[in-house]
Amino acid sequence: MAPDAPRPQALSDDAARTLANATKSAPQMSTITPRWLVHLLSWVPVEAGIYRVTRVNHPETVEVECDNYDESPLPVTFVDYARDPREYRLKAVSTILDVHTRVADLYSSPHNQTAHQLRLTIEAIKEHQEGELINSPDYGLIANTATSQRIKTLAGPPTPDDLDNLIAKVWKEPGFFLTHPEGIAAFGRECTRRGVPPPTVSLFGSQFLTWRGLPIIPSDKVPLVGGRTKFLLIRTGESRQGVIGLFQPGLAGEQGPGLAVKFMGIDRSAIASYLISLYCSLVILTEDAVAVLDDAEVGRIHDYAPNYQ
Repeated sequence: MAPDAPRPQALSDDAARTLANATKSAPQMSTITPRWLVHLLSWVPVEAGIYRVTRVNHPETVEVECDNYDESPLPVTFVDYARDPREYRLKAVSTILDVHTRVADLYSSPHNQTAHQLRLTIEAIKEHQEGELINSPDYGLIANTATSQRIKTLAGPPTPDDLDNLIAKVWKEPGFFLTHPEGIAAFGRECTRRGVPPPTVSLFGSQFLTWRGLPIIPSDKVPLVGGRTKFLLIRTGESRQGVIGLFQPGLAGEQGPGLAVKFMGIDRSAIASYLISLYCSLVILTEDAVAVLDDAEVGRIHDYAPNYQ
């Protein structure tokens, strides 16, 4: 070292870091959501991927009478069933994951590359599943709500009156409201403006706004188009003649209800492939199990318009 050169005071941070091991997180994916709808639905296993809904024809024609003191004959009646019941078939949400064996062999410490690739792909499939449950034109909640169960907002933003009107449509043991997070924010602002701030309730360790004791559940899969969104009110459970989810049990390579992962082999380019499939559907057992409020303004320009085919 030249006599006039400045002497270093200590080892620099940059140099020291060449000997240090960084603690690395597992891969984080911002599109993962809590998927509350999937947790709140009642799930029913099916055989051979088919569920048939048997509905009663003209229930108002079933005749009954109280005791007849003049001993005249009581009415004779029967309950008729629909002759062409709708059948729901499970639909697959699936993809093929490719992982190069070199990557899995060389770069799996401290985190297993294959395991995390599978985990993140499964998370993406489950996100798509929730979107299908809401938006599928075949079995989704919005498309399959009866016309008689749809209403429009009385004002621009969603109001307490609007949610009361939904309750009037689903008055038999309603379970929860479902809307976009921006819809919840708009409803909260409107309640505050009216001087009736909604109370909260704790579910799954999280806080939710409520109205008339019913939690308002957020899902970013509910459409948000042109600054407008929808509110749904849902009754769940087979015993309540509500909304149920369907899944196929006992799948080969089962990783969860209706979810299977199957190893497809390694090709000549050393690519390992995995087929990931999730089989599900949704059924509205009776028309009054769901009601939808359309065109609730949230005052936001950003749109989310799902395209499920």
